[in-house]
Amino acid sequence: MLRRNFLKSSVITATVAGLSHDFVLASDDNEKQKKTKQEFYELREYTFGSEAQQKLVEDYYEKAAIPALNRMGSKNVGVFRELEPKGLARLFVLIRFSSIDAFTGMRDSLVKDKAYQASASAYLSAEAKTPAYSRIQSSLLKSFTHMPRLMVPEKKPRLLELRRYESHSELAGIKKIHMFNEGGEIEIFKRVGLDPVFFGETIVGEKIPNLTYMIAFDDMAEHDKNWKVFSADPQWVKIKDLPEYKDTVSTITRTFLAPTDFSQV
Repeated sequence: MLRRNFLKSSVITATVAGLSHDFVLASDDNEKQKKTKQEFYELREYTFGSEAQQKLVEDYYEKAAIPALNRMGSKNVGVFRELEPKGLARLFVLIRFSSIDAFTGMRDSLVKDKAYQASASAYLSAEAKTPAYSRIQSSLLKSFTHMPRLMVPEKKPRLLELRRYESHSELAGIKKIHMFNEGGEIEIFKRVGLDPVFFGETIVGEKIPNLTYMIAFDDMAEHDKNWKVFSADPQWVKIKDLPEYKDTVSTITRTFLAPTDFSQV
């Protein structure tokens, strides 16, 4: 098994190395971008079987988790309700980390935080017959080189779209990330009003290889208008038809969200 995985990794590495100069991931431009340190995100998805569960978890983040995460250096924690959920209600939480060490050290920091332990007691001590949630799913993401920092939207009424792009292979996933970075897709987003909050490659999580990103907008009318502008943008039309970017996305999942009153994103 180890030998098989090694051979697979070697094939991917060799294939990437054989791409044209425009596709060299360690290009000069890429190195300039890396002068700004990339950060990491944990994206959590809570599912609930009752309104009482959702209220308990939202109270936990507002009164215990967000203050504690801020104290340990994780700023701009986002908490979002799903718009028009199909089935069980879901709550999405975005936690930002400056490094992988900050992520792995989070639990120990929370255990040592007495204020957190006191404020989080109802959530942490929920009994098996009355759990705080139905389930948690979690993914760890690394920010893109051309958008290494999360951008907090303007503090006003807003909606958000969370998109996950799955790829059929690791190489296809690498090419799609390249398209956003060196290919210029992130800059097109910014120019046409698709205001990005973050872009991240999923390092650990479900349905990999995939990338995930979030955009902010005032309302659905603005959302639809700006996506139409994007689709007709001459630069986008040019790069989307390049053969090197063909068939890099196999599945797109879209989720529309609204921030809670206490969300920092």
